[in-house]
Amino acid sequence: MSSSEEPGTDEVGTDAVDAGAVVKPVVAVVGRPNVGKSTLVNRIIGRRAAVVQDVPGVTRDRVSYDARWNGRELVVVDTGGWAPDAQGMAAQIAEQAELAIAAADAVLLVVDATVGIQDVDEAVVRVLRRSNKPVVLAANKVDDQRTEAEAAAMWNLGLGEPFPVSALHGRGSGDLLDAVLAALPEAPTEVFDAPRGPRRVAIVGKPNVGKSSLLNKLAGQKRAVVDNASGTTVDPVDELVDIGGVTYQLIDTAGIRRRVKEASGHEYYASLRTQGAIERAEVCIVVIDASEPITEQDLRILSMVEEAGRALVVAFNKWDLTDEERRRYLDREIERDMVQFTWAGHVNMSALTGRHVDRVGTAIEGALAAWETRVSTGKLNSFLGRVVAAHPHPVRGGKQPRILFGTQAQAGPPTFVLFTSGTLDPQYVRFVERRLREDFDFQGTPVHLEVRAREKRKNRT
Repeated sequence: MSSSEEPGTDEVGTDAVDAGAVVKPVVAVVGRPNVGKSTLVNRIIGRRAAVVQDVPGVTRDRVSYDARWNGRELVVVDTGGWAPDAQGMAAQIAEQAELAIAAADAVLLVVDATVGIQDVDEAVVRVLRRSNKPVVLAANKVDDQRTEAEAAAMWNLGLGEPFPVSALHGRGSGDLLDAVLAALPEAPTEVFDAPRGPRRVAIVGKPNVGKSSLLNKLAGQKRAVVDNASGTTVDPVDELVDIGGVTYQLIDTAGIRRRVKEASGHEYYASLRTQGAIERAEVCIVVIDASEPITEQDLRILSMVEEAGRALVVAFNKWDLTDEERRRYLDREIERDMVQFTWAGHVNMSALTGRHVDRVGTAIEGALAAWETRVSTGKLNSFLGRVVAAHPHPVRGGKQPRILFGTQAQAGPPTFVLFTSGTLDPQYVRFVERRLREDFDFQGTPVHLEVRAREKRKNRT
């Protein structure tokens, strides 16, 4: 096979640039034991990741890998050998394969061309027909032209054209992967961003908490008008500012009123523009007056940033106006009222005196790094396996939903899709999210989890 056909040359890495909020299509690789499924998976992903041995039954669990072919990213799920009427561990392996089929967008059925069609192959075909999933047939172990005639006999399985391949040598794998891509749902049109300019940072908060003072201190000059009267800033003000050697585009915004309907005239439109500034930003600095109790307005602004999916830094300003007693009360307020924002980085600072303002740049950098973090499918599923083994989902109504596997749909913010055998309890989803944060250090960014439960089988007459 020519090097241009080699799937490994186009493999996606864990540091791939995110192309948008697109869930990668899933391909389940299935077949009876010892037909070369794991060898073919290694060929597709371009490295020896799946364990291969010349005895049946080496692969037992579903294992997911990231792959890329002809510019399309996909998730390849390797499964154990499927056998009908299996008992014991073999039955569990077969069940894992069926679950992989149910959660997949397309199925790659691997058969051994050198031994012909077996009863087990026909049993697998019956399962695949019931699944109504698109199927690509790979006739494996076709190492030379002489064996291609044996591959042609696989037409009798009734799945259309068999693609002769040699997983071991790579022969024919390019054509096979082209057929797999053709069987997958149509890829959305990719939108490539222009070269990225300075990172966009919105400074938001309720009126008169010191947003413009913070902008001036960070800029090292009086860029925004500052006055003790609330509502001095009306239009969002953009400023290129160098913080710790990094240039950021800072957006100072008008304070957000308690209710939009309470604002009138220019204040109403200023509030709308502020919401637009949050949407336009990549990270938001929410400024809170540390000398006053945390208010419902502060919490609402934090929620706006979280719902917009932006990285978050909380700046407790006016620290110079707090005494020891106020700081104790503030700790209690944070513990009681901001429990759902414990993932955000905090900076205790004074924009007036410059105390700890230098820490804002470090907090922005950390939040953006977490916001753009990508977790490979292999690492993610290894993590999910550990979590589910230690803390399985509770049984509900005699059934115990399981996480089959997961993949990261996008970064900015990190968004994960969990494919499950049933609906997960919201508290269990929150538990998985907490563990994700702990294991992958998502400090300063929202994390979104989407659960896709497997469709229930319809009763057949």
